[in-house]
Amino acid sequence: MKHVGTFGDHIRGLREKRAGFDSAFSLRRVATRCGITPAYLSRVERDEVPPPGEETLVKLADELDEVRDVMLALAGKISSDLRAVILARPRLFAELIRALKSAPEHAVLRIVREVRDGEW
Repeated sequence: MKHVGTFGDHIRGLREKRAGFDSAFSLRRVATRCGITPAYLSRVERDEVPPPGEETLVKLADELDEVRDVMLALAGKISSDLRAVILARPRLFAELIRALKSAPEHAVLRIVREVRDGEW
């Protein structure tokens, strides 16, 4: 799903899409399963408060069948494990990310596959 609008719009859109055919995705039920209050989730969906922290975002991503890293990125955050990787070599990762920002998607995917498969 391509992100359009605000973070709150995205969360609400994901939840309401599921709520249309499954009452388990009402605002109240999703909030309860994620360990937050319905009032707070409502305020997040209306962009009245900043996005929640990583733990809650991961729970929301899992509930709403969204990729965790996508959810975090849309909230302007990165996962603690990625933060640790970047902080281990900040100059190198900053250079890499800046170099990749204008690369076509197929080129980025090729690099990811090469690194993942150990073909470097």
